[in-house]
Amino acid sequence: MTPTPAEPFGARLRRAMDERGPLCVGIDPHASLLADWGLSDDIAGLERFAMTVVEALADRVAVLKPQSAFFERFGSRGVAVLERAVADSRAAGALVLMDAKRGDIGSTMAAYAATYLDPASPLFSDAVTVSPYLGYGSLRPALDLARESGTGVFVLALTSNPEGAEVQHAVRADGSTVAATMLDHLRAENAGAAPLGSYGAVVGATLGTTLGAAGADLAINGPLLAPGIGAQGATAADLPKVFGAAVRDVVPNVSRGVLRHGPDVAALRESAARFAGEVREAAAA
Repeated sequence: MTPTPAEPFGARLRRAMDERGPLCVGIDPHASLLADWGLSDDIAGLERFAMTVVEALADRVAVLKPQSAFFERFGSRGVAVLERAVADSRAAGALVLMDAKRGDIGSTMAAYAATYLDPASPLFSDAVTVSPYLGYGSLRPALDLARESGTGVFVLALTSNPEGAEVQHAVRADGSTVAATMLDHLRAENAGAAPLGSYGAVVGATLGTTLGAAGADLAINGPLLAPGIGAQGATAADLPKVFGAAVRDVVPNVSRGVLRHGPDVAALRESAARFAGEVREAAAA
């Protein structure tokens, strides 16, 4: 059994970002990337891909984010590879954010939470992504278990896909948007936490000025996972413009921008270091 972390996730994340640079790199073994690496679209290719990323980056980046779906598509053997990738990444010092985007109610949500946030689980991770669109209260089992186990939760708030706006920008009866309401909830969860809360939001780095239309106050005293750097078009230089005063709490996520340099371990490391340096420089500007 992996021991319960002695510190809350937010404190561990802040230290990892300060020491290793503010960067999250995805582990996304989708078929096109396997092909780009010259690997077969099967368990052997999946394992080679995942473990090469772990070898290259787990001892130097702050966060690794495996996308669960790309492992699950191979069934139980794929999940076994995911278990190994999580365990080896954490052993090398990286924080693992499981990108599972789970969202349900009652005992089902409690089971999802236990899968990723219970130290007794073979998939125990440092944090997990969740979807709040069955109502923020439906996430309570994950929120409570995260507090108990010293782990973190990242709630989808303002995603970069165009379809997200129809839900996230919708205006409630009290005049606030759905996205702003989610951020308000997270702000309350993080109240009083230092140096950083453990309850984060997912906010696309490609959204730019549309954040204003959503009535978004991004200062939640918690981390802001920002996908979109690199292949999706956003750059490190965009971060201060998008996130303003909250930029120091941003955890930029880069996947294809780094992974396209594989399977060369040195090239993967060089690319991740370059992105981390650019983000650090932009946040300090």
